Amino acid sequence: MTMFQPRRVGRDNQLRARMLFTMLLLGLVYGLFLWFLISVAGVGVMLGVAVVLVLVQFFLSDKLVLTSMRAKVVTPEQAPELHATIDRLSMTAGIPKPKVAIADMSVPNAFATGRSQKHAAVAVTTGLLHVLNERELEGVLAHEISHIASRDVQVMTYASFLSVVASTLMSFFFWMGLFGGFGRSRSSGGSYIMIAYIVTILVWVISQVLIAALSRYREYAADRGAAMLTNRPRDLANALQRISGSLTGLPQNDLRRAETLNAFFIMPAIGDGFASLFSTHPPMARRIERLLELERTTMLTG
Repeated sequence: MTMFQPRRVGRDNQLRARMLFTMLLLGLVYGLFLWFLISVAGVGVMLGVAVVLVLVQFFLSDKLVLTSMRAKVVTPEQAPELHATIDRLSMTAGIPKPKVAIADMSVPNAFATGRSQKHAAVAVTTGLLHVLNERELEGVLAHEISHIASRDVQVMTYASFLSVVASTLMSFFFWMGLFGGFGRSRSSGGSYIMIAYIVTILVWVISQVLIAALSRYREYAADRGAAMLTNRPRDLANALQRISGSLTGLPQNDLRRAETLNAFFIMPAIGDGFASLFSTHPPMARRIERLLELERTTMLTG
């Protein structure tokens, strides 16, 4: 029987501080937002619907994300090599083995999702399996396992729930105003709808900025975690380079479907570079540079 030397992902105090700070700010923003809606807009019924939506997404988070990407959970018999790698990395990281899923998509990518370490899943696309070699694939999977081990994936899941509430209410106020007198200045009801709509947009924008800021740092942290789990930072660097070079010429439908989960992917598909403020990932070149620096440091201290 093969024995694994424990190499658990190191505690990243800066990541933990950022996660705590992000959740506190989001909690403050949404607390004020709910106070506004209850005291000014008076939309208690809609708030109840939003709460139900959040609860449903919380308990079904991993299933909803997998379904949105058409990813199917596979058994060890269906994907023995993939399961073996996930088994080994999970044991090395000291976490329960997550579910393993494959999405039939040409975009080479991978992601982790779940509300806790016991309710998590790691998914890869068929495109990724075709593009990467065994060592590069292990580097990518180690990156996703690191997300689960550091628990940043569940913080992103919680943060995304709050963003969904704002997005749902934003659509609600838009259609309410469109059919109920959005711009009637003489109607107090119309004015409240207009104010509520504007406030909802601001809340959604703020939540997206906070989520993107956390997401950028957590990618660096997961890259470091993958390097610790495999002791081969260059393999992940090569994988990122290969994934980046494989995104051109792919079907637009697959790219658009992948874009909706950019914050969860190891690398954004499309639509993530138009504004650095909303970018969910740091520059690929910078990530590779840091990984190669980690390799040099490992060689010097090894």
